[in-house]
Amino acid sequence: MSTANALQFTPTRTAALESMAAFVPHMGRDYASRRNYDLRANGHAGVSRLSPYIRHRLLSEQEVLTAALSRFSLSSAEKFVQEVYWRTYWKGWLEMRPGVWSQYREGLRAARDKLATQSGMRADWEAACRGETGIDCFDAWANELSTTGYLHNHARMWFASIWIFTLRLPWELGADLFLRQLLDGDPASNTLGWRWVAGIQTPGKTYLARADNIARYTEGRFNPVGQLASTADPVDAPIVPQRGPAPAGETPDPARATGWLLTEEDMLASFTPLPSAPPNAAPPAFVLDCTANRSPLAVAPLVTRFVKGALDDAISRHQNRFGSITHAERKPVAEQVLEWAKREGITQIAMPFVPVGAASDEISTLKPKLDAANIRLVPFMRPYDAECWPHATHGFFKFKENIPKFVAGLKGVHSI
Repeated sequence: MSTANALQFTPTRTAALESMAAFVPHMGRDYASRRNYDLRANGHAGVSRLSPYIRHRLLSEQEVLTAALSRFSLSSAEKFVQEVYWRTYWKGWLEMRPGVWSQYREGLRAARDKLATQSGMRADWEAACRGETGIDCFDAWANELSTTGYLHNHARMWFASIWIFTLRLPWELGADLFLRQLLDGDPASNTLGWRWVAGIQTPGKTYLARADNIARYTEGRFNPVGQLASTADPVDAPIVPQRGPAPAGETPDPARATGWLLTEEDMLASFTPLPSAPPNAAPPAFVLDCTANRSPLAVAPLVTRFVKGALDDAISRHQNRFGSITHAERKPVAEQVLEWAKREGITQIAMPFVPVGAASDEISTLKPKLDAANIRLVPFMRPYDAECWPHATHGFFKFKENIPKFVAGLKGVHSI
């Protein structure tokens, strides 16, 4: 991928595969040696830039891992493989502690209330969002975020640290900014990453941005000497809810007339093995885009366009497997889905599993209404998730011990 268009993310499966293929030769030692460098001028060529595709599963984690390990040994691609599994670990950790997402949403509401009553905080927040703080590196990252929908992972850590410890803004407001503006804004990685910087995720362990570290890994592009906080006291937070069991998928009943529910969370599912309504006909589909629910504020147009394009691409790729296509057009969504199911004679709705986040919040309002109408909602899981998520019981390093076993279980690439 050329530098000129390195930060343009085309929301199609074809573009995702092309981007992966272009980076495969660099998934070994090249990645290990250059992954921490935030070099926007070269299009962030040291990292894969696959995260917007993986987040919406235009690419699956299994595909990316298989591509890396078809070219390199596990030891050579260890850093790249671990980064893929970090995303998986965050997902599993939050699935077993969904109350942490609820705590974040409640903390965001409280922080927004403070913005309404504390004019000084509101002015600081607005300046940070616009990239007008006077801290050159932070302002440049805020501008890059708003104009490209992307930030290098190291820059995200520095940005979050400066937001929390130098600007002294609530971490929830920063996490919300990322969810509104990042093409790969993921409820698990984003929420838990901000918690980690703040010293909440690993109690007492904060991440403090340092001028010398920024100067080194931006190769001198920034050197904010004297502009950053020199200490980082952990942020107060509610107690983490007790861990529950990992989620389990369900199996459709072949005797029921079935329709499909498609969200922005998974664009790869194979739609062929399920029963349909009527039998032997292409099943109808309902498309539910929950992107606007990621924040109580307006989600960036870059993000909404990317997700819409990805959904359109998924529908196009599977159009011969669907009958009618219905899109959610208004709120409340639950009533629309119920009307659609009754109109199509559906008694069962199958869907790829929706992980904790904005889309899951929407589904949680839908399920009781379907239950009351005797319409079964069947979320099914990818084997990859079902295998990995139950191991996210403690910290990543305990989870990491299982990576050789996970890798040994990769058997080619397929969608469920």
